Amino acid sequence: MVALSASLMAPPTFAQAYPAKPVRIVIAFSAGGTTDILARSVALKLGDQLKQPFVIDNKPGGGGNIGTEAVVRSAPDGYTLIVNSVGPIAVNQTLYKNLPYDPLKDLVPIVQIADVPNVLVVHPSVPANTFEEFVAYAKANPGKLNYGSTGTGTSSHLSSFMLSQRIGTETTHVPYKGANALNDLLSGRLQFMFATIPSVIQHIRAGKLRALAVSSDKPSRSLPGVPTVAEKGFPGFAAGSWFGFFAPKGTPESVIVLLNKSVNDVLPSLEEQMIREGADPVGGTAAQFGQFTQREYEKWKVIVHESGATPE
Repeated sequence: MVALSASLMAPPTFAQAYPAKPVRIVIAFSAGGTTDILARSVALKLGDQLKQPFVIDNKPGGGGNIGTEAVVRSAPDGYTLIVNSVGPIAVNQTLYKNLPYDPLKDLVPIVQIADVPNVLVVHPSVPANTFEEFVAYAKANPGKLNYGSTGTGTSSHLSSFMLSQRIGTETTHVPYKGANALNDLLSGRLQFMFATIPSVIQHIRAGKLRALAVSSDKPSRSLPGVPTVAEKGFPGFAAGSWFGFFAPKGTPESVIVLLNKSVNDVLPSLEEQMIREGADPVGGTAAQFGQFTQREYEKWKVIVHESGATPE
């Protein structure tokens, strides 16, 4: 009788619906960058939708490897996620020879947030108002053009390397840490750069930089009227940035499904803002995102090998 009374008094235990507490979103880069800005916009909407805070945790360093590995080693319970990009997912496995994890196997794709093409921008001192004029000028001045990047092996570096190879001319790569490359481009110390649209769109609008072409396979809605490199005589040229949610391997499928649906639900409300800031919203299924990341890895593996890039 005592045992029966105790059992009646004990509160029932039910599996709590996810999310039952705040969710941490790791960003493998510094605050204020494109990854961080996109993640914060989506995180705010997810918090409203799922009634729990989605808290950003910046863990920069190692070209995105430090934050990525932290998530790989986290408990696969849905309470640690990462918004990551082309570098840590599709490039670094080839660039870094002894990476202690495989981002394509140790992380589960949830959903792609956005496609962010790189845009070829030149300093106004460069005598080229169109992409065709830039190509002609680069061919006529081999070795005289310097381009910046946010680091060796990054999308900004490899995009410029690809273009120089396709043009058939020599240009000089000057790697930087973070925003310093853009600062030197604005000052005229560098002549051109492939940069993510969000990082330079205000400078383009202000006339401080000239946008000549985008690196995506279709025009960007953020820069109407700016052609693609592919349509200007370089078919197949596609070398941009993209961003999406991942979770540690082993995260319950039900959590992946819920997060995928939730992100797809909130993206339409962010579409106007994203396009204004330089990103094209994507969405889609987790399977589609997984297939996309595999294709990106295969593409960038070849480009990294051809460039001879090594970590700084």
